Amino acid sequence: MDTYTPAEVAEQLGVSTNKVRQLIAERKLMAVPGSGNSKIPVDFVQDGIILKHLPGLLTVLYDGRFTDEEAFEWLFREDDSLPGTPVQALRDDRHTEVTRRAQALAL
Repeated sequence: MDTYTPAEVAEQLGVSTNKVRQLIAERKLMAVPGSGNSKIPVDFVQDGIILKHLPGLLTVLYDGRFTDEEAFEWLFREDDSLPGTPVQALRDDRHTEVTRRAQALAL
């Protein structure tokens, strides 16, 4: 998996590195679990912004009591019925189905 550092994400978003760390702390962006917030998947940034529906999806997952590890694994798990991964579906603007599935898992 390709990753960015917080500084690289900050450059793409046009914000400070501290703002990127704040976004991670606020759970609006996610770093690879266990990386100490130093590795952010490149798939989470698209066209100079955080994936449009990623913050809301993370909220649904965390409200459903997912741990960081569980949420991360779910986001990148292949799902033949999507097809692809939930992150790829977000990147392809198929967020409604992904959010619906996350809500169903949270029940």
